[in-house]
Amino acid sequence: MYQSRTRSRLLVPRWTLEDFPGTFTVTSEPPKKPSNDDSEYDGPSKSSRKRAAHAAQDLGEELIRMRDSELASLNLPEILVDAVQEARRVTSRGGLARQRQFIGKLMRDVDPEPIRAFLASRNSVNARDAERFKRVEAWRERLIVEGAPALEDLERWRPGLDRDEWARRISAAREERARTAASGAAGRELFRALRALFDTMPE
Repeated sequence: MYQSRTRSRLLVPRWTLEDFPGTFTVTSEPPKKPSNDDSEYDGPSKSSRKRAAHAAQDLGEELIRMRDSELASLNLPEILVDAVQEARRVTSRGGLARQRQFIGKLMRDVDPEPIRAFLASRNSVNARDAERFKRVEAWRERLIVEGAPALEDLERWRPGLDRDEWARRISAAREERARTAASGAAGRELFRALRALFDTMPE
């Protein structure tokens, strides 16, 4: 006997978007991926802040080494000037380290560019002074070693100098060198005369 079989059907309701007003937003554009421009800027990185802190502390070190007149010319905040002067009075290593860190912290609120410009200018002056010192020292050594020939070259370079006075200075420095194998009062006098001569010459 044949028995008919019936299959049960699962009835699925047919819903449409109209059945849920305001719930979905239909768009024809694909979703956008977040870009770097969409993210909010949360300030400098930890490493950059650390570098800035070290730079501020290094600049504070330069302030500690400055003369009072140089420090005053920068018109720094009074609290920073007091901290720098206090650092010069501290004798313990730990106390000085803490004071340097405090100065570095104060430096974060100060425009560093005027200080850097001052240091660059001072270093340039120091470099010129060092170069002039070398030139003066080289001329003194040459005058002492060579004597009259070197004086003739100096006179050609600087016409009008008092030859007799320069000859006296050179002779005294040469005798001193021969006697003591070093430069004493006569050598220092010759050096001062050369430095004064160089000061009258253009760069």
